[in-house]
Amino acid sequence: MAQGPQGPLSGLKVLEFAGIGPGPFCGMLLSDLGADVVRIDRKGSGRSSPADVTARGRRSVALDLKSPAAVETCLKLMEGADGIIEGFRPGVMERLGLGPDLALARNPRLVYGRMTGWGQTGPYAKAAGHDMNYIAITGALAAIGTRDKPVPPLNLVGDFGGGALYLAFGLLAGVIHARATGQGQVIDCAMSDGAASLMAMFYGFKAGGMWGDARRSNLLDGGAHFYDTYQCSDGKWISIGSIEPQFYLLLLEKTGITDPQFQHQMSREEWPQLREKLAAVIATKTRDDWCALMDGTDVCFAPVLTMDEAPAHAHNAARQTFVEVAGVTQPAPAPRFSATPGAIQGPPPKIGADNDAALGDWGFSADAIAALKAQGAL
Repeated sequence: MAQGPQGPLSGLKVLEFAGIGPGPFCGMLLSDLGADVVRIDRKGSGRSSPADVTARGRRSVALDLKSPAAVETCLKLMEGADGIIEGFRPGVMERLGLGPDLALARNPRLVYGRMTGWGQTGPYAKAAGHDMNYIAITGALAAIGTRDKPVPPLNLVGDFGGGALYLAFGLLAGVIHARATGQGQVIDCAMSDGAASLMAMFYGFKAGGMWGDARRSNLLDGGAHFYDTYQCSDGKWISIGSIEPQFYLLLLEKTGITDPQFQHQMSREEWPQLREKLAAVIATKTRDDWCALMDGTDVCFAPVLTMDEAPAHAHNAARQTFVEVAGVTQPAPAPRFSATPGAIQGPPPKIGADNDAALGDWGFSADAIAALKAQGAL
């Protein structure tokens, strides 16, 4: 990082308090776009690995947060930061002596980003939870899965979609405001709030009578025969999303279907029977056969790839959607910028690897760093 981070957020200074899941992912997003993200790790907290993809691109400072000198170091770092991100349960940062009141007193322009599952207030605020729980109370989990049961959609909706992305968005909005007014603030980013926000369109559909509670009975949940996944003769899968009439007609053409019942595209009562018929047709060919017929057409088609297969797909390879860092294949930074492209700033750091360099860059003298080491705080 000697030449400085690359990307549209170059010059933005963010202090990250190490956590799990969505916190590191938020730090990764900011770092990928050029922010100087310094992660505060707990001294002696273990080793990092190149496979810890969401830890990539920042520098690690390892501190003993039980030490008053370490706490003071964090407060001094906050004085020079544009924003911080933390993902502890409500009250933890306050007990450490690093709560928002103290931080904003030291730096009134600071944007103090707090991410939790349930938020800083409310009956569940102090309870433990995981992604599945956070999306369960929003209506999202009930809408995803088979007819028999809801199925967790990995931890994409709560942790990463409703949490990390909303915190990154909120932090940058706060920084824009702080730069315009000099006023910092606290961001209460709840994964449950973010997941609810992601459901906006579906709540609109429900209010308009276009969405029902039964899973796999709606347009976008696998209920429609023209928006679902299908197994091929080789056991592999393809995805079909032929919603619009012209795309649907192309699907019928490519599959060779002439059955007149398929003209009743939007007849919900017939969807289950049409799905069975379409599944039988898809099962007559291999995935490669269907790719040869439908790849790159307006059928709205794509093969369902495993994580081993995805990086080698022609489209992903052409766009360099996946890259290799320290021997680990991983997603490249997104989105893409024409004038200030982002970049992976480096592999995941070893815990405490950047104690001297990061603190020096953020204004600590060599003597101050030596004193912290002598006190066992660093």
